[in-house]
Amino acid sequence: MRLTSSLPLVALVTSALLALSGCQPGSYQESKPPETLAGDRADLSDVTFLENPRDYVGASTALLGPLTLTPLVSKPAQKLPVVVDSDELGEPLSVMVSSTKRLLALDMSGSLAAMVWALGFGENLVGRDISTTFPGSDELPVVTGSGHAISPESVLALRPDLIITDGTIGPLDVVLQLREAGIPVVFVRETPGLSAPAAMATSLGEILGVAELGTELATSLTASITSVGAVIAEKAPKAQADKLRMVFLYLRGGNGIYYLFGEESGSGDLIEALGGIDIATETGWTGLRPMTDEALVAANPDLILVMSEGLASVGGVEKLIEAKPALGLTRAGINRRFVDMADAQVLSFGPRTPEIMDALARAIYSPGQ
Repeated sequence: MRLTSSLPLVALVTSALLALSGCQPGSYQESKPPETLAGDRADLSDVTFLENPRDYVGASTALLGPLTLTPLVSKPAQKLPVVVDSDELGEPLSVMVSSTKRLLALDMSGSLAAMVWALGFGENLVGRDISTTFPGSDELPVVTGSGHAISPESVLALRPDLIITDGTIGPLDVVLQLREAGIPVVFVRETPGLSAPAAMATSLGEILGVAELGTELATSLTASITSVGAVIAEKAPKAQADKLRMVFLYLRGGNGIYYLFGEESGSGDLIEALGGIDIATETGWTGLRPMTDEALVAANPDLILVMSEGLASVGGVEKLIEAKPALGLTRAGINRRFVDMADAQVLSFGPRTPEIMDALARAIYSPGQ
């Protein structure tokens, strides 16, 4: 049973930011960003899409509603122990999971904890990362800070008998030290994209000794993703010439980081599911590509996807174009056509992926509704 793959691109970016910021683990108090939640709204199938989305002028924000999770079962029947493979730095390590009574599921987006909850193991969680905020997790102590760095003291105080993570939090040395302290650690690294939620559900089901439940959850997530994608495909422009040309731009103004995300980030999957043309896939970009004036002008996107905190870090759309005038020469820049979404959500590829697709479709094709 193999539960790992290459380190996600977003994890590499996060590791770089931890290094740049000098963020060190310690004891953390929760510091959540302001809630930006959508109110009641019509089903996506009843939303009117723009007739000519390429001509729309103005920025918009994709908003999710509050997360509510209903476990598949309340007290799953487990088959333990199980032996799984974990892979920290490319070398496999077999890990025996004999108890899941005290769990930590930690990642940058809160997806692992949400998936554990959905499988019926919410009562087993003894702590959480800063991005895990769904109802029912509120009272759990926080063991990661705003820079997604782990507090080893906080973790050890909780006496977990299993830590599940994916490499998007760290530093990695701290995670490995926790393993050396005798805590079983399993890395679940799925290739970013629309198949990742189902793969994550399957992997977690195997780790927790409920493989059949993992398969059931995977099937449900895949059906939901397919359903939302079908609505978007029906309502978005169908002719190739009318489709929005999109690119994902990663911003961190304080550190002078301006990167275009390539195929390995999963952004291409998301853009295509949103009825757009992914410029990175079209031009064969892989990994992270520094945003050069030449590359941006040549790509000439109609719409640029960004993370909300990243956009805020450069002072918003107008300040971004002032700092990078080449952006203003693109169709997206001329029309100020930027769509932002919360950092921990937009490329998380977890249990909320169908909702993320829905929210982005509204921001792209029906802004303001």
